[in-house]
Amino acid sequence: MTMPASFSIVVLISGSGSNLQAIIDAVNCHKIHGNIRAVISNKSQAYGLQRAQQQAIATHIVEHQQFACREDFDAELQTVIDQYEPDLVVLAGFMRILTPRFVQHYAGKMLNIHPSLLPAYTGIHTHQRALDDGATIHGVSVHFVTAELDGGPLIAQAKVPVHPYDDADTLAKRILIQEHRLYPAVIQWFIEQRLVLINGQVYFDKVALQDAIIYKR
Repeated sequence: MTMPASFSIVVLISGSGSNLQAIIDAVNCHKIHGNIRAVISNKSQAYGLQRAQQQAIATHIVEHQQFACREDFDAELQTVIDQYEPDLVVLAGFMRILTPRFVQHYAGKMLNIHPSLLPAYTGIHTHQRALDDGATIHGVSVHFVTAELDGGPLIAQAKVPVHPYDDADTLAKRILIQEHRLYPAVIQWFIEQRLVLINGQVYFDKVALQDAIIYKR
């Protein structure tokens, strides 16, 4: 399959950027055949900005508190993103609900990672909610982004057993390991054009997915 000559990725973050670091590492060791053109955060103190700067990746801060409404924030964020002409926008711990107009602008080329086996436990505090429910299996999901919170078409998931001794922190640490494996793999599938979204349906290797791919590596 012909690979894009220079595949452009923009990553959006809000915090420490551990998934960003996994993506950077995958790029550096040629597991992702693309370039991170920019990292953008809605929080000026996000440690992920330092991770990007250490790799000489362009960084931008678009603080949502500086805007009167969500639409104005998203409009500015879109302006910053679009100067890099990205082939893919990656949400890596970006803790903002995006407006339908923004999401539509990047339809089919924006991914998100969520720490649960969607559709279970959308939103926040997923690990504690799973423990409170007595779940025996938990995990992480990667999906295309739509206007529905954590509700876009599923691509892949990695499952993690919940142990009797687990608390939210121990469970989160084990799931994070899977996040760092899963997200770079899905990004590379997209780059290789093995993964596409057509009319709301996910296709992998030209076959329509009925369920999320279960990632086991």
